Amino acid sequence: MTGASGFAGSHLLEHLDTAASGVSGTDLVAWSRSAPPPELAGRATWQLIDLLDRNRVRDAIRELQPSAVYHCAGAAHVASSWTDTAMPLASNVLTTHHVLDALRRAGNRCRVLIPGSATIYRPATTPRTEADPVAPTSPYAVSKFAQEQLGLRACTEDGLDVILTRSFNHTGPRQSLGFFAPDMARQIAAIERGAEPVIRVGNLDTERDLTDVRDTVRAYALLMQHAVPGTVYNVASGISRPMRVVLEGLVDRARIPVRLDVDPDRLRPSDVPVLVGDATRLRNATGWAPAIPFDRMLDDLLDYWRGAPDVL
Repeated sequence: MTGASGFAGSHLLEHLDTAASGVSGTDLVAWSRSAPPPELAGRATWQLIDLLDRNRVRDAIRELQPSAVYHCAGAAHVASSWTDTAMPLASNVLTTHHVLDALRRAGNRCRVLIPGSATIYRPATTPRTEADPVAPTSPYAVSKFAQEQLGLRACTEDGLDVILTRSFNHTGPRQSLGFFAPDMARQIAAIERGAEPVIRVGNLDTERDLTDVRDTVRAYALLMQHAVPGTVYNVASGISRPMRVVLEGLVDRARIPVRLDVDPDRLRPSDVPVLVGDATRLRNATGWAPAIPFDRMLDDLLDYWRGAPDVL
């Protein structure tokens, strides 16, 4: 697995490790650019690998000869892609090329799952299906569309067994700051520790399809078993929620009163006011459905930040 110490990757690693417990012949190898956090260190054999190092990737794939690859590494933040447009192209496109090229050169036709992004869809207010038109509206979305095309090409022209997702928004413990839900949860945890009891907000009318990350990675594991190669699958709850509902749910859980103040400087219109998905293809292929309720997702996210040592 690449990106094993990242947000989705770390949860997928936990899921796979738990599922493999007591099953002989299952060896998890986790790739990361840095040492894993202590809670993950014993769940896999870790290798420090920079996916931008083409030769290192080739050597490692040739030595490992993996039976399956989850390619979870990459840049995930839309806003930062506008300030550094080269970063998502390198992190999402070039790294994917290096992994697929290394497998091809090693003669390894193992199954590869590449999580993509629903941000490539053309904006619309109705649930997006995999047949709907795409129109990436950010450098990040462009990089994820290019990544998807690399995967499809590797499947049709190189004979690799590639599965692709268009994953809609997901959140949970360990998601990095810069995303709405962890940003709000961290502020509430800081307020409970003595910070000013005010959250300054902008546009809360943006609607997103938000799934717990543990449900998202469970979908990845099921797709690895049951998906049709060369096929794209939405991973989505099918429920559209305004960001106002997410924030109010977190504020309702605060242990002290929290005030919301509208900040005019934050009232910027969203490029994509509504993004919601139709996961019928995923359900038909795997039987998957979200299992973690919205309320538990918020509870676990806020508890994670309450336990973080540096929220102030």
